[in-house]
Amino acid sequence: MSHQFPPENPHAPVEELLDDTKDGAEQTASVAVARPAPPEDHALVSLDNEGPIVTRKELWAYYCDVADASSVYYNGDNGVGPLGYSMTLFQGLAQAAGYDPVAGPGSSCSAPNASGQCVLPWSGGTKAVNSIVLIANGLSFMFMTLIFTTIGSAADYGTFGRWLLLVLTVVCWAAQFGSMGLLGPAQWQAAMALYMLGFISYGATLVFYAALFPRLARNTPHSRDLRTRYERGEIDAAEYEREESLEKNRISNISTMHSNWGYLFTLLINLSVLLPLNNDPKVDNLPVFSTNAYWVILGIWWFIYQQPRPGPPLPKGEWYLTIGWKQIWQACKQYRKLPYTFLYLFSFFLLADGLNTTGTLVSICQNDLYQFSFLQNTYLGLAQAITSIISTGGFWYIQRYWKIKTKPMFVVTNVFTIFIPLWGMIGLWTNRFGFHNSWEFWAYNVVFGLFQAPYYAFSQTMMAELTPPGFDNMYFGLFGLSNRASSMIGPNVIQAIINNTGNNWDGFPFLFALCTAASLVIWFGVDVEKGRKHAVAFAREQRSAAKALPDPTDMDTKEPVA
Repeated sequence: MSHQFPPENPHAPVEELLDDTKDGAEQTASVAVARPAPPEDHALVSLDNEGPIVTRKELWAYYCDVADASSVYYNGDNGVGPLGYSMTLFQGLAQAAGYDPVAGPGSSCSAPNASGQCVLPWSGGTKAVNSIVLIANGLSFMFMTLIFTTIGSAADYGTFGRWLLLVLTVVCWAAQFGSMGLLGPAQWQAAMALYMLGFISYGATLVFYAALFPRLARNTPHSRDLRTRYERGEIDAAEYEREESLEKNRISNISTMHSNWGYLFTLLINLSVLLPLNNDPKVDNLPVFSTNAYWVILGIWWFIYQQPRPGPPLPKGEWYLTIGWKQIWQACKQYRKLPYTFLYLFSFFLLADGLNTTGTLVSICQNDLYQFSFLQNTYLGLAQAITSIISTGGFWYIQRYWKIKTKPMFVVTNVFTIFIPLWGMIGLWTNRFGFHNSWEFWAYNVVFGLFQAPYYAFSQTMMAELTPPGFDNMYFGLFGLSNRASSMIGPNVIQAIINNTGNNWDGFPFLFALCTAASLVIWFGVDVEKGRKHAVAFAREQRSAAKALPDPTDMDTKEPVA
C-alpha cells in the first residue's frame, strides 16, 4: 500500500501553543485540551503524527529566523554555481576546444575572420557547441526524471527522504569542488560530466527540499493554532483555508527571497575574487569554489536542526527502488479523483519546459555576446539578484495586505514568462532588438528578477495547495518531474533546430508557443479551490483504506494502494 496512516481519532488532543522560543520537546509536552469532532465536510485532514511543532531554529535553518535575520540552506542552495558558473565554464572550454567548420579542423572559433559557427567532434561527426550544451541540459533533465520517478515517492517512507536529501547535497558539493581541476580546452568533456552531475544533483535537492515545505507549513505554531481554532468551531472553513494558504505563501516567498539573498551574497563574494585575480589562470574556477563553499557553510545547519518527522514504514515486501514506479502508476490511475492536480502538473510540465529552455537559450546568447566573461555574468547576476529580492518581498507584501489568492499572483508572473521568448523571437527579423545588444541582457536580468523570481514561489505554493496531505514527496516528485525533468524535451527540440539552421534565435518561436499554451491552460483550466477539496478528500479516502488493512509488518501485500 502507498501510505500507512495511524488510525484517525477526531477527539485526539491538540498541544497548547506556547511561546515559540521553546523547543519541540517542550511544546509537545504542553497541556492537552479536549475539542469536539470536526464536521465531516471540513476541508482539512489532521495528520495525527506529523511530528513536533516547527521550532525557530528549524525554520531558521530552512530559510531564516523569525526576525528574518539570516538565511541558511535555501540561501546557500541558490544555483549560482551549478546553474550559472559551471555552465559558463563548460561552454567556454567547449568553445575553446572547437573549430570553425568553414575554416576546417585546427582553426579557432574566436579568430577575427571566424564565420561565427563553432563545432566539436560528436558521435562520428560534428555538432555545434551550443547544441552540445543543450544536449547536456536535456540529458541532465532525463536523469532527474529517473531520480524523481524511481525514488521520489520512496522519500515519503520512514527517514529515507532525510538521508536522500543529504546524499544528493553532498554529491552536488563534490561535483562543484571537482571543477577546480578543469584547466584547459582538452578537458571540455570532463567539464560536461561535472556540469551534468552538479546540475542533476542540484535540481534534485531543490525538489526534495521543496517537498519538506508543505509539512513544515502545516506544523508552524500559527498553522497548528489555526487548525485548533477551526476544529473547535471558532473560525469557518473559508477563513481557515485563506489563512492556511497565506501561511504557505509566507514560507514559500520568504524561502525564495532568501535564496535570492544567497544569490546576491555569492555574487558579491565572487566579485571580490574576480576583480583582483583577473589574470590568474584559475580565475574561472575560483567562483565555482567560493560559491560551493558558501553553500556548504550555510547548508549544513539544516541537517543539524531538522526535527524527525518520519513517514510510515515501507510496506512489507516493497523495495525503495520499485515502489516509486508503482505509486506513480497508481497515482496516474487516480487522476479522475484529482483532476485539477493533474491538469496543473501537465500544464506546468509545458510551462516549466518553456521557461527553463528559454533561460538556457538566453544564457547561450549572453555568453556568446560577452565571450564567456565570468565578470560580466557576475554583474548581470547582481542586477537579477537585487531585483529578485525586491520583487519577492513586494509580491508577498501585496498578497498579504490585500489577502490575494495564490493563483492570481501566479498569473501575473506567467505574463512575463510568455513575454521573454516573444522578445527573443523579434530577433529573428531585426538586429535592433531581440537579445542582440548588451542593454537587452541587462533588461532581461532585471525583468527576470522582478517577475520570474516570484514565479518560483507561487508555482510551489500552487502545488502545495493541490497536493493531498501526507503525500508530499510523491506529488512534489511529480512536480519535480514537471518542473525540472520536463526540460529534457525543450533543449533537445531547440538543439535540433539550432544545429540545422545555425541560428540561435530560431528556437524562440517554439518556446513562445509552448509558454503561451501552458499559461492559458493554467489560467482557465485549473481551479485551486476545488482542487484543494479534491486533494483533502483523496487523502481522507486513503486513510480510511489504510485503517481497513492489517498492520504493515504483518502484511504480505505487493501492490500499493494509491
